[in-house]
Amino acid sequence: MAGAGEIPWSRIKKAGIVGVPPRAVIGALNAHEIDIYDLDEPLIRADLETATPFLPTVYCAILRTAVVNALSCPLDAIFIDVGPGKCDAARYTAQILMQQLTIPVIITENTDRERLGNPISESGLPLLEKIQRITAGVRVAALPAEAPPPVPATASFWGVPPRDFSILELFPATTHVHGWTRCMENKTPADHALELVINTAVPTVFFAQSFCAKTALARHLAKHHPHGLYLDVDAHTTGSAKAKIQAFLELAGAMA
Repeated sequence: MAGAGEIPWSRIKKAGIVGVPPRAVIGALNAHEIDIYDLDEPLIRADLETATPFLPTVYCAILRTAVVNALSCPLDAIFIDVGPGKCDAARYTAQILMQQLTIPVIITENTDRERLGNPISESGLPLLEKIQRITAGVRVAALPAEAPPPVPATASFWGVPPRDFSILELFPATTHVHGWTRCMENKTPADHALELVINTAVPTVFFAQSFCAKTALARHLAKHHPHGLYLDVDAHTTGSAKAKIQAFLELAGAMA
């Protein structure tokens, strides 16, 4: 990671982030009142094929989205987490962007261990809103002062935030969040012990983005869960994938 003295803070007004940079980095961005853009999210209307000259199509849709955003958004710097909570693919993507862009591309490694809690993951908010709040929270260094009240779980969503959020509309509001998304809320993306926490008492969809290394873990955990469904989706959620989730949750009684 570039040292704090090497980062041209005074020249940065808009910064992009990939993954979950350390809290110290996010705190510095907040302190300098820099506008933060989460490049993992679809920020512009552009075909993912735009990233093909730089990344293979077998890279996950999240990193391809990050590249599309990085090439198109008016940014002054990009901060990329390549720590143990991310992946080698992000590290290689950072190297490619360094060569393609004229703005600073700053490599960070998030090894934060302090768990800040998971009130959103266990709340009664609709799952779509849960994930939206968790992903939006990456732009600030602390959890919100007010937390939504918890509810008992009837289902669980384990995994990473999907590129296509429409998949989240299929779940009941009593769905708890587990996996890397739970680590994301806690600001500890490299907390592998927390990522492995599951609830065997409720039906669980184990989700990973296609071509992500986490598909292996998702499939393994689903195989050993009493009532688990493994699912990987690329850029867009197909009708058959949605039907599979809906049938799984209804047959498990999670929608009652």
